[in-house]
Amino acid sequence: MANQVVAHFLDGRLVKGTSLDVVPGKPDCHIRTSDQGMVEVQLADLKALYFVKSLAGDSTHEYAIEALAGDPRLAGSKRISLTFKDGERLEALCNRYPPLGTHFFVLPVDSASNTIRVLVNRAAVVELAGGEQ
Repeated sequence: MANQVVAHFLDGRLVKGTSLDVVPGKPDCHIRTSDQGMVEVQLADLKALYFVKSLAGDSTHEYAIEALAGDPRLAGSKRISLTFKDGERLEALCNRYPPLGTHFFVLPVDSASNTIRVLVNRAAVVELAGGEQ
């Protein structure tokens, strides 16, 4: 099954589409877009790759900064706060703190947001804090 993804590049570009081959240990992935066809993406060029419920998104959604009590994703997760070089902050959950590797997955604490999970490029992060449960 194809994942709907939004690639946020370090230079500010966005590419939206579907992907079948995202693996943190691989240097690249491919995104099928509606207007550009198949695009090869180098993970090192990304700020982050957002796995989303809908490519349209919801610009009116106000993101929660705390997970809801009883959220099953909290089991075994650590709460972290990421600040990217472009100033974006992301409150997230991760299974390992500190995360290992140049790219790592996190889940947004807001389970009602359009974002399901995020593949983060560590090189795009200026601050990584937290690790509490």
